[in-house]
Parts: sequence; C-alpha cells; structure tokens
Amino acid sequence: MPSTKLDPIDRKILAELQEDGRMTNVELARRVGISAPPCLRRVRTLEEAGYIRGYHADVDPRLLGFEVQVFAMVGLSSQAEADLVAFEELCRSWPLVRECHMLNGEIDFILKCVAPDLSTFQSFLTGQLTAAPNVASVRTSLVIRGAKDAPGVPFDVMEERLSRSA
Repeated sequence: MPSTKLDPIDRKILAELQEDGRMTNVELARRVGISAPPCLRRVRTLEEAGYIRGYHADVDPRLLGFEVQVFAMVGLSSQAEADLVAFEELCRSWPLVRECHMLNGEIDFILKCVAPDLSTFQSFLTGQLTAAPNVASVRTSLVIRGAKDAPGVPFDVMEERLSRSA
C-alpha cells in the first residue's frame, strides 16, 4: 500500500492524467491550479509511491485486426496458494490473455482474451487454456459489443465521499 497521503491536488493530478496521460506538465499544472515545478514534483512522487503504475496508449483492438474478444471463466481443481500462483504465472505468459482476475465464488478466475479470429481463440482454448495443469473447467462468453470501457477509478465518487465525511 502506498505510504504517501493524497491531498485534493494529488487526486486532481491523478484524475487528469487518467483522462489524458499525454498532456504536458504545464497543461496539467494549469488544470489543477498550481505552477509547473511543484506539479512535476508531485507527479514524480505519485509515480514513486506507486499510484501511477505507467502510461499507455488506448489502442483499438478491432482496428488492429483483433476482431474477437472473449471472457473465459476458469475453475481450477485445486485452490492451494501454490496452484493459484502457478495459474497466474501461466496467464501472464499467454499473449491472448489481456487481463486475469482471481474471484471468489464458483469461478476461480476470469480472463479477458483477444484474438484476431475465432479459429485463433479456439486453438488457444483447446491447446493451452483447457490443457493447462489444474484447470478443471472453462466457460467462455464471446463479446458482442462493449458499452463501457473506462480506465482507472471514478475520482468524483471518492471526492463526494470525502466531502461528506469532512
């Protein structure tokens, strides 16, 4: 857990960078209401504390030829910690798996996968995912369309909560 305590300006910086990570420091400083040098120091501190994990381009998978998006719900035979970690490591090694989340309940993991076509996904599903050690079951759902894909967290909800508790 990061040790740096966030103030309202830090939260504004994070909210602005979450929306547009490419803006200049001068523009960021203007938007959050401080001068550029302290803004840059704050950004560096937020990076070092782990609040900012990186900067990424939001690419369109379909324009790049990845027409298929699938959610795979995976059940494991064993939920021993070593087996969970081993499955997570496998997921990190599979390029088609873009997200991997461990869940509680009937499903152990949900994977977000992308592929250029159904044939490529099917090959991954039968040749790697279902054949992986400790995998007991896999259920898949093909994404028809996405209605929302928002990055990060909803800062306005936290600001509202903080203002009510003050």
